[in-house]
Amino acid sequence: MKKNIALLGSTGSIGVQTLEVIVAHPDLFNIEVLTANNNSALLIEQAKIFKPNTVIIANNHKYHEVNNALADLGIKVYSGAESIEQIVASESIDVVLTALVGYSGLKPTISAIKSGKKIALANKETLVVAGDLITKLCAEYKAEIYPVDSEHSAIFQCLVGEGANPIEKIYLTASGGPFRGKKLEELKLITKKQALKHPNWVMGSKITIDSATLMNKGLEVIEAKWLFNLKKEQIEVVVHPQSIIHSAVQFEDGSIKAQMGIPDMKLPIQYALGFPQRLKNNFKRFNFLDYPSLTFEKPDIKTFRNLDLAYRAMDRGGNSACVLNAANEIAVEAFLNDKIGFLNMSDLIDNCLEKITFVKSPTLEDYVETDQQTRILAKKLL
Repeated sequence: MKKNIALLGSTGSIGVQTLEVIVAHPDLFNIEVLTANNNSALLIEQAKIFKPNTVIIANNHKYHEVNNALADLGIKVYSGAESIEQIVASESIDVVLTALVGYSGLKPTISAIKSGKKIALANKETLVVAGDLITKLCAEYKAEIYPVDSEHSAIFQCLVGEGANPIEKIYLTASGGPFRGKKLEELKLITKKQALKHPNWVMGSKITIDSATLMNKGLEVIEAKWLFNLKKEQIEVVVHPQSIIHSAVQFEDGSIKAQMGIPDMKLPIQYALGFPQRLKNNFKRFNFLDYPSLTFEKPDIKTFRNLDLAYRAMDRGGNSACVLNAANEIAVEAFLNDKIGFLNMSDLIDNCLEKITFVKSPTLEDYVETDQQTRILAKKLL
């Protein structure tokens, strides 16, 4: 029986690769819903190919363009963020793959959880912003989350069959980004063109900048805490420039299980959609002889401060990670628009963490308020 998929964020990097996975397995998956934020042209193109039941464009101003283009196909077209929150509760949907960028993924994911859906989560910010709330809701509504991030998928794969064996610690691997080994002086004049050239992965602009600053790894540390119920001292980041070992789990007997493979996001996407089955594919295979040397090193948190800021936010708890995420989203946007320097992004985030009011046990309303207040402050500080 085919799984009906709601793909939130179909026009981004993860969304496009998800559709490639679905094309390769037409007997297993069917696209029920496609959503996009602004890219109406690609959304229309995708809808004509996959013919989903429903299409949503978050930007209300583009509703008529999308609706007119799809009018003859019998596809329901809606607009606005609230429509995305509502559609994920549809009975016809089996799996919700959340590939929305940043904070925008929070409310639709909560809606999907409350509907008891299986969730393939590529939007790490949902757990970063509101991990405590999300984990409690998953337990209450018996919703299951399957991680799509390559590192968390690796951990998840290593834990299959290990239910009775406690985790001693996990190793999250990081490529180190395009500026690995560089010192502060060298980073002062970094341009967005340089920062957007990731050495191993093809990704969207936001996550590529986050990888260059090591904030992506910081967000992944916080996500791992909630996904796998870990403490700060159980999560270690290791720089692994080849990006072959995607992450590893160490058990209480000292054994380590690692998941390896060529860097390709389609593998964790396919694993999340197909779980518990491993689906046959024609992806490029890893050859040990092509990589005679796999290297590892400690991350430089004095130069790349964002990773340290993330650990601090996680350690403090409350709404701190929500502040971290919102400030970072404003910082990255400003950097991409040439309004702020590469190193100044960390300064902006640090300032917001110091100045935004701390809430020890936040509700959803507190998270929403924190996000809004942090964005306002961050823009003033630019």
